[in-house]
Amino acid sequence: MSSAAAAASTTTTHTPGHGRLLTVSLAALGVVYGDIGTSPLYAMRESLHGAHGVAPTAANVLGLLSLIVWALIIVVSIKYLVFVMRADNCGEGGIIALTALVTPTSATARRRRRVLVLVGLFGASLLYGDSMITPAISVLSAVEGLEMATPIFRPYVVPFTIAILVGLFAVQSRGTARIGSIFGPVMALWFATLGVLGAAQVVRHPGVLAAVNPIHGVQFFAANGGHGFLVLGSVFLVVTGGEALYADMGHFGLRPIRISWFAFVFPALLLNYFGQGALVLQDAAAAEHPFFLLAPPWALLPLVGLSTLATVIASQAVISGAFSLTRQAVQLGYLPRVDIEHTSDVQAGQIYIPGLNWVLMVACIGLVIGFGSSSRLASAYGVAVTTDMVFTTILFAVVARDRWKWGLASVIALAAALLVVDLGFWGASLLKIPSGGWFPLLVAGAVFIVMTTWNSGRGLLAERLAERSMSVDELVELLQRSAVARVPGTAVYLGRPETGVPQALLQNLRHNKIVHERVVLLAMRTASEARIAEEERVTVERLTPDVTRVVARHGFAEEPEVPAVLERLRSQGIEIDLAQTTFFLGRETLLATSRPGMAIWRERLFGLLSRNARRATSYFKIPPERVCELGAEIEL
Repeated sequence: MSSAAAAASTTTTHTPGHGRLLTVSLAALGVVYGDIGTSPLYAMRESLHGAHGVAPTAANVLGLLSLIVWALIIVVSIKYLVFVMRADNCGEGGIIALTALVTPTSATARRRRRVLVLVGLFGASLLYGDSMITPAISVLSAVEGLEMATPIFRPYVVPFTIAILVGLFAVQSRGTARIGSIFGPVMALWFATLGVLGAAQVVRHPGVLAAVNPIHGVQFFAANGGHGFLVLGSVFLVVTGGEALYADMGHFGLRPIRISWFAFVFPALLLNYFGQGALVLQDAAAAEHPFFLLAPPWALLPLVGLSTLATVIASQAVISGAFSLTRQAVQLGYLPRVDIEHTSDVQAGQIYIPGLNWVLMVACIGLVIGFGSSSRLASAYGVAVTTDMVFTTILFAVVARDRWKWGLASVIALAAALLVVDLGFWGASLLKIPSGGWFPLLVAGAVFIVMTTWNSGRGLLAERLAERSMSVDELVELLQRSAVARVPGTAVYLGRPETGVPQALLQNLRHNKIVHERVVLLAMRTASEARIAEEERVTVERLTPDVTRVVARHGFAEEPEVPAVLERLRSQGIEIDLAQTTFFLGRETLLATSRPGMAIWRERLFGLLSRNARRATSYFKIPPERVCELGAEIEL
């Protein structure tokens, strides 16, 4: 998975004109196809020489190639590029965006769809495990090519890999705008190299092209039985970057991604896999390292260098994707606020999340040390992505039926056809759990618990705040009939419409017994759409001449900034001078209790997450010198 807006300084969320189409398609090569483009390093090798590999006989090689070809056609070309990528959320893609599409607006409908939302959340959680494994296995598999040059390098493979990973994560804080421009050209060279190396072998053994016939795949299963099913877990490695096509749609557009795939990436991958198969047909011993043995001896070290650079680019895309996924989850209320740094003044998608960056680095290094080789690490790879692809098919079917009103028979037929392939890969990958597949599931389980606890905790907190609050009508009546002291200036109180009057205002009335001359009750709400039309961003309701309620809406792919909201109020005839405005925020101390709500351990976890969440002042870009926080204890 990658959603790497951070890697493409030339991208746009709209379909580019003819003049820029080639440029954007080239940029997509360096971001969208980094993961799937480095699969030739290990996919064929694991199918023939891995833990569940089959003997490199002619029948097995042609059978594996047939499975690889049709996996690329069905999963990538048909499922994602033809169907799934139609399900865009205001141009944005990815499983979080897809989950938002199946999430209704009414509370009653949300309860009915809770299972689907949980499916989407678990799918998103799985991508964090994939974000840890992809850099580790990609860089490690490339560096292992040094062993082909001379065994002297063997003891240094793991240290070199760790050094590259540390460097990769260390430069994240600088952003990728400066190096993004070379991503496309480097990956173009990479795919050209894949095609040339493969074509050289195909010319020597053109009979390998017979693998296009799917009958060879059928015969492979007939000959190998249950063991052939196990090999599917390794065959799946050829499509592990499929989710990236959908996730990065918002940054490149559908057309450039399709052009890059069909015109360049797909042919290059096919040629390389056919070339590896042809090489093994000529020399069965080549099954141990079929990719690097495609190159002549003089080109081995340059190929290792290019492979390493390609895997670093692929890893960059996955890391950036984890950053983007986290921001979307925060905006939609599934994760607590975190520190998000913008690394570009031009591209909003170029972000850096320090805490997540270092967690990913430590996890990648731990995986490299713990597994020691890309072959052993391949046992952990695939479980997360196959599960995610099953979930994507299910959620897509719901969108096609409910939003697009496709016929029930058509939806069932399409979903069934796609699920046959998805479930086949998923079942084979599940058998990897004892040998390493448990790791992404463990990570996903932990992230899923955090996401559901935070989301449920926010709902519970809203209920508790509503219990001790008053309605806006009661506030207006109180201000009109009582002699509350008024002080000059404007007060902006942040809160939620569903909880009534913000707690900070009640605390101010209770303890200070004053109210500013002008009061604005401001609610910042995240919509289930990626972006909101300008005319729908701000809703203003004048409760009294001096009390105004404002609801500001923003999409989950946009930044919630209070100063920008106040600027938009000018068009509504409301002038607010920041120099004369005080922002009041509530700061709750959460106490876990035995009251009906969540389990005690989840309430304590929610309290811990809340205490460590990023302060609302910096998250909403409120001038800190104009902020007053009023605390209260809330029993959950």
